[in-house]
Amino acid sequence: MNFAPDPNLDAFRQQVRAFLHQHLPADLPRRKDGLRSPRADVVRWQRILNAQGWGAPYWATEHGGTGWSVQQRLVFDEECAAAGTPSQDSFAQKLVGPVLNHFATPEQKAEHLPPIFNGERLWCQGFSEPGAGSDLASLRTRADRDGDHYVINGQKIWTSYAHHTDWIFLLVRTDANVKKQSGISFLLVDMKTPGITVRPIISIDGCHHLNETFFDNVRVPVKNLIGAEGEGWSITKFLLNNEHASTADLPTLRRLHGQISALSHTAQAGELSLAYRYEFLLRLARYDAELKAISIMVQRVAAMEQDHSPAAHAMGSMLKVRGTELQQRMSEFLVETLGDHGAVAYPGTHAEPYRQPQSLPMAQTAQGIASEMFFRRATTIYGGTSEIQRSIIAKSLFRL
Repeated sequence: MNFAPDPNLDAFRQQVRAFLHQHLPADLPRRKDGLRSPRADVVRWQRILNAQGWGAPYWATEHGGTGWSVQQRLVFDEECAAAGTPSQDSFAQKLVGPVLNHFATPEQKAEHLPPIFNGERLWCQGFSEPGAGSDLASLRTRADRDGDHYVINGQKIWTSYAHHTDWIFLLVRTDANVKKQSGISFLLVDMKTPGITVRPIISIDGCHHLNETFFDNVRVPVKNLIGAEGEGWSITKFLLNNEHASTADLPTLRRLHGQISALSHTAQAGELSLAYRYEFLLRLARYDAELKAISIMVQRVAAMEQDHSPAAHAMGSMLKVRGTELQQRMSEFLVETLGDHGAVAYPGTHAEPYRQPQSLPMAQTAQGIASEMFFRRATTIYGGTSEIQRSIIAKSLFRL
């Protein structure tokens, strides 16, 4: 691939920066971590983007999106992360949205796509179950046909932001008498439907972004079925094969590296700041080299995606493994950089109110650092565990 700077991409980057400088409201809180912003901020930012014609940055023009290239989408994500913009609803933008664009009927698109553009309908994902995480095909949540409705019974777990969302896209078992992958269907469910119970899971980072979701005789119209009965597994494979170049979460890696670099000038080790300590600088330089290597790999995978190369799938798995493991190591190093203050779990803005200390030294500088380190423990699990990713690499590249 050609590593020379692309002048068109540089011009696009300047366009995004100019837009953010002009249209990012000063009163919107700047995001400092990888968690989703509060609902009000997500909705407000989505409407600002939509007014610019950027309401669907990851979609093709025929679906009402920007039609940006993979490289342009990466630039957009990087610049938004650098500016600290609120997050978008990634479940809508990157997961269920593309599914609707490719598999939904015209009536389903008319119902569900406009609210995504306008920020009126936020989504969550109902895939994982107790005993059916990495082995998703073993899911047991049932959807039994009853006239013009399905009746859903079962449980989902790790349902991110279910307590803040309006709809859920759900994998359910509609036929237990066929091969397990063949009996799965893809349903859209309004979270206000009677029979749905959402229970919070407070994770080790002190935040509430995960939930258990229970379905007790939940009646869902058959018109909410995407595709045909039994096509849920193939739709899911399509959903999970999107956006390989973004699996490393390069903006987060760059933010963590920047936080470590900035903190090195204020954190002390004896009489000197860490910026003058050889051992610290050596570790930081190694992370810098790893970050540059991943950046090059991201560009390589982006070029593969743009050319629809089948190798992008395996390379995306490699990025997922390398990027998430580096996130964990860098977030741990960031806590170490705090020195003695790293022993205090200064909470982030998403922590439960009762866990917030009233006044602690270094509270502003260290806010959320320990919480993010705990949160990053999950990066090698969600989106497909590292073990699953290594199996994909082995089967795709080495035919094992």
